[in-house]
Amino acid sequence: MDSATKKTVLRLFTYGLYAVTAQHDGAISAMTANWIVQSSFEPPMVMLAVEADSHSRQTIEASGTFAVNVYESGQRELAGSLGRTWAKHPEKIDEVQWKPGPVTGSPLLEPALAWVECKVVSSVASGDHVVFVAEVVEVGQNRDGTPLTLKEAGFKYAG
Repeated sequence: MDSATKKTVLRLFTYGLYAVTAQHDGAISAMTANWIVQSSFEPPMVMLAVEADSHSRQTIEASGTFAVNVYESGQRELAGSLGRTWAKHPEKIDEVQWKPGPVTGSPLLEPALAWVECKVVSSVASGDHVVFVAEVVEVGQNRDGTPLTLKEAGFKYAG
């Protein structure tokens, strides 16, 4: 397989950008993610892929829950900030106003358009990522708006 062509083709997939948050025993994680998709209508479920060696994966596994916060168009800087590694920037969530979710306690970001609280029902290793399948247990919308996309942000995460 040609590596350059593989990257080009995989980058044609369309993605939104989201802040995925979780908390367990006072430890909070936040990351920018784009590999999220709804996977069931009834019950409502989503799938999320998280890097296997990330702090967020550890926190999600420990808590069994997470929240997906939908970035708004124009929030590239926020997405970039929360996309930094926890190992180098453990304080990155301190820069954002948030409140604990009513069901999971996962951080719900006030600048986000909307949020979804999720309870993990299963997970599977997937190469260098872990895929979590989770039931949607609560949702909320902070305001109307247009979601931020990977294309708009100019981020490249594929290949």
